[in-house]
Amino acid sequence: MKSIRSRLAIVFYFLVAAPTALMVLSALPQHAAPQPPASEIVFGIDQAQSKVHWTLGTTLHTVHGTFAFKKGTLHLDPATGKASGEIVVYATSGDSGNDSRDKKMHKEVLESGQYPEVIFRPDRVEGKVAPQGTFTVQLHGLFALHGSEHELTVPVQAELARDHWTGNAKFKVPFIDWGLKNPSSFLLKVNHAVEVELELKGSLRNGATP
Repeated sequence: MKSIRSRLAIVFYFLVAAPTALMVLSALPQHAAPQPPASEIVFGIDQAQSKVHWTLGTTLHTVHGTFAFKKGTLHLDPATGKASGEIVVYATSGDSGNDSRDKKMHKEVLESGQYPEVIFRPDRVEGKVAPQGTFTVQLHGLFALHGSEHELTVPVQAELARDHWTGNAKFKVPFIDWGLKNPSSFLLKVNHAVEVELELKGSLRNGATP
């Protein structure tokens, strides 16, 4: 009889104590998701309005082409110079307006079927980033191309206005020196670096904004 009473007492204890414990735990402060620093500025890239232009010089003529953006977001903290995020371009979208030349570019040089994306991941910014207005900075990071990563510093000019921004960046990619196949032939020699220009547009958000 005493054993039965002891078991009933234990059951009664848990029936009373469990809800009380849940109420106490629910009243405790919960750990919220980490928030970006208040000084951080978040740049969203609108892939539909942003463009990638490239130019490759040869001994016979200059080749012009484009690539399409896949996605992109940049996080810049003016207080620390720290940067993060990534800009992703479809390697498969490369287009110079010449089918045979583009087929060779994708199959032999970029091998875009195997490496379908080109990615830039920034890690720091050099220069003053203004919360509004125009500024010029150097954006340093890793440039992932053809399965390898390379350090790259990109000069960026940007104009910020309320909740949107525009930007322009010009830089060279020494693709042959980075191990990609040289598309030169006996009659046609190409430069070892391709000139790239980015036209950027997108949304703008301050880290302090919810």
